[in-house]
Amino acid sequence: MSDSPPVDIDPRKARALEAEARKREIRYGVLGVLAIAAVLAAVVIGISAATFSKYDPAAAAAAARWGQCYNGDRTHCVLDGGSIYFEGDKVQIAGVAAPRIQGGACDAERSRGIDAATRLAELLNGGKVTVGAPFRDAYGRAVSKMQVGGQDVSETMISADVVRRYDGDKQDWCSVSD
Repeated sequence: MSDSPPVDIDPRKARALEAEARKREIRYGVLGVLAIAAVLAAVVIGISAATFSKYDPAAAAAAARWGQCYNGDRTHCVLDGGSIYFEGDKVQIAGVAAPRIQGGACDAERSRGIDAATRLAELLNGGKVTVGAPFRDAYGRAVSKMQVGGQDVSETMISADVVRRYDGDKQDWCSVSD
């Protein structure tokens, strides 16, 4: 213990000192919160800029390729020799009848269906694909005309002998005369 007498402080001065101390604490608290917010904003902006500016040409090329629908999502894929998914919508190609893969009447039809789907994917990967607006053909089917590099997909597939011209009749893909 000290023998010195206690220091008398004017109560008005004490209140003023306490008020000043509270103001300083609030000021430093606000500045601290603002500093943390600024650091977080800089980190978020930095990560966003780094992520957004990453362009992967290999990924873009892979996404632009046409594959078979059983391989993944149905954004751009070949379902069979006469049907595709384009931008997530199923499109029936106008003017063709294709052998079925799922639900084919025989092994020969399924095999021909796989050949037609493979040929269609190769064709679609060969140039710019254009899909026309859907319409009802003479048989009531909702179909669309398609072109690859300016050439009609129906005619190309028929010429390759992997699909037939659609005439409204059920196709027999199992007979040995084909």
